[in-house]
Amino acid sequence: MVVLQPEEKIPVHLTTRLDNGLHVMARDDAGWCVAVDGMHMRCGIYESRPQVCRRFVMNGPYCRFVRAESSEPP
Repeated sequence: MVVLQPEEKIPVHLTTRLDNGLHVMARDDAGWCVAVDGMHMRCGIYESRPQVCRRFVMNGPYCRFVRAESSEPP
């Protein structure tokens, strides 16, 4: 789940509000962030991605864990 901060300028069609009021990135039917380009496994809004995504280390331990769970090669 990608929780957005009030100052982030993410296009509205890529976001949603949860019942508890959190403003988050929307997810597709498979549970992935709607900004992920599934064919290339990369962010489609990389230059304007949320701060939490900027802290995510590509090929770091958490990244490898998530990819292993989804059976995607690193």
